[in-house]
Amino acid sequence: MTTSQLLIEFVTWFILCYFVALNGGYLLLNLLSLRALHRRGQEQFLNELPQAYSGLEPPVSLLVPAYNEETTIAASIRSMLQLTYSEFEIIVINDGSRDDTLEVLKREFNLLPFPEAYRTQIPTRDIRCIYRSTRHANLRVIDKDNGGKADSLNAGINASRYPLFCGVDADSILQRDSLERVVKPFLNDPTVVATGGTVRVANGCEVSGGFLTKVNLPKNIWALFQVVEYLRAFLFGRLGWSAINGMLIISGAFGVFRKDTVILAGGYRPNTIGEDMELVVRMHRLLRARRQPYRIEFVPDPVCWTEAPEDYKTLKNQRIRWQRGLSESLAANWGLLFSRNGGAPGWLAFPFMLLFEWLGPLVELGGYVFMVVAFLGGAISWQAFGAFLFVAIGLGILLSASGLLLEEMSFHIYPRGKHLLWLGLVVIIENLGYRQINTVWRLTGLYRWAMQMESSWGAMKRKGTWQSKQ
Repeated sequence: MTTSQLLIEFVTWFILCYFVALNGGYLLLNLLSLRALHRRGQEQFLNELPQAYSGLEPPVSLLVPAYNEETTIAASIRSMLQLTYSEFEIIVINDGSRDDTLEVLKREFNLLPFPEAYRTQIPTRDIRCIYRSTRHANLRVIDKDNGGKADSLNAGINASRYPLFCGVDADSILQRDSLERVVKPFLNDPTVVATGGTVRVANGCEVSGGFLTKVNLPKNIWALFQVVEYLRAFLFGRLGWSAINGMLIISGAFGVFRKDTVILAGGYRPNTIGEDMELVVRMHRLLRARRQPYRIEFVPDPVCWTEAPEDYKTLKNQRIRWQRGLSESLAANWGLLFSRNGGAPGWLAFPFMLLFEWLGPLVELGGYVFMVVAFLGGAISWQAFGAFLFVAIGLGILLSASGLLLEEMSFHIYPRGKHLLWLGLVVIIENLGYRQINTVWRLTGLYRWAMQMESSWGAMKRKGTWQSKQ
């Protein structure tokens, strides 16, 4: 066998083993999620009983950073005002929006300037004015200079009054009982420092008066792909890691944090795109180094509905930002990797993210190109190419189908049979092009991070059609 043949055989086996390890890792997470959901199902009958306030629920500050959100901000705030929770406040942080976000808030909620003490525990950009609603005593709006999402959340933490805060995206709709469910782990275990809830795609649904009134699937194919992606990411990605206290990501769209722990960690890191993940990784690193008992949990049933991008360009930019945010979060916290007291986050979750989420696009895209070129050039057998298609695409379909199965067994959010048929079809076709395109976007994000190309929070293109019936 020649040197070139040996090299081709080595690369072929490396690619096959990589995809087997990647999908095997997700399969293990899937099994952990299944066990967690089974245990949760046994406790479900208690949760379904009428819930009474015990008086022990900690009050929560909802922080809503907003940049150019004039289309969706009013409905989102209305949904939050109708949450069933004993005591909470809503703080909207207008991060120097260039559209009419602030004017919409003034008009819809009758805001008036209200001078009050602002305690700077975390440095932020300048605060222009603080408003209070004359209709809702628990609603305030901070108008500040543009500084990005992390800076806005830090300003919200400074202005908040309660020991827990919940970061919520301004384009999101919360289910009425979502806050009490996502706060419950704090009541059950005093070592809990953060919890995250499930985020689902709202495109195609109907919202009226701040309530989600009808669950439906989007008609747009890009949004449909994301429905399956979100099921896979939340139902066995985060739930699996949460089972072993190794969850590194709490979605910025809906997560609750203990304020004193976040301030101890220094707050959100400015000039970071993936500020939500970076904070969670840094909290792991800090609390592990201090040998402080803690838990960071994922709660699968509190649902936050958010609008997903429906056009190629917006989706592409979002995924590039996500990959860049992942890169920044890992690169800023190398100290957690294989650290002496790293536990599951340092010895399992961080290496997994490093190999399969961070460097994954490079290996995956290289693998696709190499295997196709090698097969067409006759350098590898059709058996080797068939094995590659099975581990790269067949197992991908299997994992997506398992996410859909977990959803149907546990929550049954999508009520109609045709919903399941559509999602079943999307599970197959998303692996035949969409995932590969996604890999290209992720590789672009990795490249832009490596080249330190300038990037910013930016504004996502919103349609808000799902909020039209109000």
